[in-house]
Amino acid sequence: MQTFKKSERLCSKKIIELLFRKGHSFFMHPYKVIWIETALPSEYPAQVLLTATKKHHKKALIRNLIKRRLREIYRKQKESLYQQLQTQKKQIALAIICVANENPEYSEAEKKIILILQRLIKQLNEHS
Repeated sequence: MQTFKKSERLCSKKIIELLFRKGHSFFMHPYKVIWIETALPSEYPAQVLLTATKKHHKKALIRNLIKRRLREIYRKQKESLYQQLQTQKKQIALAIICVANENPEYSEAEKKIILILQRLIKQLNEHS
């Protein structure tokens, strides 16, 4: 299940607004993670928004590179999150935002995303 389809991306402006207004968040350098449990118009248990801030990454080339890396890493690592959500019969909206000034290497970013997903699973269990 190593795909990342359009319906797995968070595009709904209403859900994005709700996510940033009422979502739970945590910070794991260089990423800020915001999530909320909500009903989604998708058959997938999670929809994700991956982004890099213009404030910290002035060049679009760098922002696009960071987003490409994040998509690839998430695509490879999302299985554990999906399994947890399906067993709990939940759906979440999730935003992962790169806020550091530096451009993280792929291997560093992969380690952080794995840790982020593990922490997210732990928080989902606590909110049950």
